[in-house]
Amino acid sequence: MANVVIVGAQWGDEGKGKVVDIYTEFADDVVRFQGGNNAGHTLVVNNEKVILHLIPSGILHSGKRCIIGNGVVLDPEVFITEVNNLKARGRLEDDSCLLLSESLHLIMPYHKRIDIAREAKSGERKIGTTGRGIGPCYEDKIARRGVRLMDLLDKDRFAQKLRENLEERNFILEKYLGEQPFTFDEIYDQYAGFADILRRYAADTAMVLHQDIKSGKKVLFEGAQGTMLDIDYGTYPFVTSSSTCAGGACTGSGVGPRDIHEIIGISKAYVTRVGSGPFPTELEDADGEKLRDSGREFGSTTGRPRRCGWFDAPVVRYAVRINGLTGIALTKLDVLSGFDKIKICTGYVCQGKIVEELPASLETFSDCLPIYEEMPGWSSDISGAKALSDLPVQARNYIKRLEELVGCPIVLVSVGARREDTLLLKNPFE
Repeated sequence: MANVVIVGAQWGDEGKGKVVDIYTEFADDVVRFQGGNNAGHTLVVNNEKVILHLIPSGILHSGKRCIIGNGVVLDPEVFITEVNNLKARGRLEDDSCLLLSESLHLIMPYHKRIDIAREAKSGERKIGTTGRGIGPCYEDKIARRGVRLMDLLDKDRFAQKLRENLEERNFILEKYLGEQPFTFDEIYDQYAGFADILRRYAADTAMVLHQDIKSGKKVLFEGAQGTMLDIDYGTYPFVTSSSTCAGGACTGSGVGPRDIHEIIGISKAYVTRVGSGPFPTELEDADGEKLRDSGREFGSTTGRPRRCGWFDAPVVRYAVRINGLTGIALTKLDVLSGFDKIKICTGYVCQGKIVEELPASLETFSDCLPIYEEMPGWSSDISGAKALSDLPVQARNYIKRLEELVGCPIVLVSVGARREDTLLLKNPFE
């Protein structure tokens, strides 16, 4: 028996969807434990491109149970749209294969309006949110005024909470943000319709997972975003609003730490970031454009172009420590094909001093300059590789050097977008 957590080891967008899709073959349950539809997984299965924002990518495998845990904030409209799209493609024929925690919090229309208006009001100080209402929903959760799925399924309780929340949220919208308020009826009527659909998926998912683990089933926990966007351990305040690190898998699903056996960090062979915040290895030159174009680095949720840079070893080394990583899945190695020279950031110059670890201060980190080590690149197309021995020696040396610098074994290498373009060096479920 093995239960495995998947987390991003950089700033998100590392290719977790594909890795989860591959590992799902060996799991019985797949659990999404945090975030909302501000994340997106893009997969290519049988030459069919599928983009998912909420539902675990394990749903593309038949016979697997997918769970959206209590740590997720759910936009009912987005969830229902994803369900309908999957069914239209001939998937999700059995609704019992998809469960929603009855304790998860719901994104409301006022969350989204507040999110967008705040960003506009912040001007140059904006965080770079997706405007999906994620942050304001988590705010209500922490303030103990959030609307949970179990509330929505009780019409009287939902009506009471909605009235109470609208009184405060409409005040903020009108008086502070200068936006239009909401009426009770427009939200209540819409969400009452959502309730009729969501009811069939609602369950005490923490108990379901407890029983499955007790019976010997294998569970794969799927995170969104990345370590550097964690609300506690990321580049605050340029972070997301949830616990993206491995610890979030426990609090976001109801499973205890002793039931986690392997923790795999997903890392690109280079690094990208969306939104504002420090990014020491960012390339604003021809190399950066080449990475963006070759890697198709545009957000699957927003379509925004991603900031691109060379691999940052201190960042991934930090992720190894914070998450307790037991392995790294290295993605998009094929994107580096065609570079004569490839650089790796091995440390920084911060305030005149050489450092090998991330500074705790955002201001200090923002001023850090990368120290690079240069390695020879390769020109051949590696997407057809089936084993490490099929890779050019320069690519193998690059993988080995990354292992040395971050202090963690690389257990999977992705050399293309398709499932089959993957070298599974070690299976964490075995």
